[in-house]
Amino acid sequence: MKSGVRFCAAVLVSLPILAGCGRQESIKIDGSSTVYPISEAVAEEFREERPGVRVTVGLSGTGGGFKKFTAGEIDICDASRGIKPEEVEALAAAKVPYTELSVAFDGIAIVVNPENDWCDTLTVEQLASIWRPLDDSPVMKWNELNPEWPDEEIKLYGPGTDSGTFEYFTEVIVGEAKSCRSDFAASEDDNVLVTGVAEDKYSLGYFGFAYYAENEDKLKLIGVAQGEAEPVRPSLETIRSNEYAPLSRPLYLYVRNDLLTKPEGLEFVEFYLDQAGKMAEEVGYVPVSDEVAAENQKRFEAAKPAK
Repeated sequence: MKSGVRFCAAVLVSLPILAGCGRQESIKIDGSSTVYPISEAVAEEFREERPGVRVTVGLSGTGGGFKKFTAGEIDICDASRGIKPEEVEALAAAKVPYTELSVAFDGIAIVVNPENDWCDTLTVEQLASIWRPLDDSPVMKWNELNPEWPDEEIKLYGPGTDSGTFEYFTEVIVGEAKSCRSDFAASEDDNVLVTGVAEDKYSLGYFGFAYYAENEDKLKLIGVAQGEAEPVRPSLETIRSNEYAPLSRPLYLYVRNDLLTKPEGLEFVEFYLDQAGKMAEEVGYVPVSDEVAAENQKRFEAAKPAK
């Protein structure tokens, strides 16, 4: 059955109590709001197979998820960027073995309000001029980008600083990870950003493409041009081909290896890998290639406890 995706801060999914167990088992997932729709969709499908074990799916941002992952508060960290060296060191210090799995590809959508009839495309350079730090005199009004555009302040909406999307966007657009102006409306919940842009005529925002796809009737998608190239809008095709550069990127799961020592954990991760391609497409992402899927399976097999 096709899974309906309900975006919310946390999802409780019932999975069956395993035979012979007198208590309810649980699996905890948190991290990237971008990966959240895939994890939520997989968990919802898993419910059909295994009602009884409780699975919680949260969205505190990639950085926030890694903190919980290191502290032992969650079993799986959703991440919209690769793990950082300092996070690797923290996990090593905490003696937490883990496995990295690639689950999909995503594009970052640049969006404006549907009433915006002056701007259809922006260059990477224009985006950088809007989002650079305040001490570097960023563009504040639409007519500073084009004198024919409104003499109105650009109201900005973007992910919070714990978000992997924020970190990736600032790195490829501004030129340095987390280098960004501070006077924008920030949230780890992309639905808050969707609402902000949808209600503000002079707004501009960014978040994962799946959230645009879920709300395209409320938003206007902007094409992005790199250098002298023609503007490109994100789609399943342009993200898969990497034509939508530089705003496309891989998405990850980080699994604590001790989860795989539990029957319900082993079964859930196996189910996730089996369903990830279908679920990624259903919620607006691009499935990984056959080669990456094979590498995921190899890593999963290597992480399984010895029989």
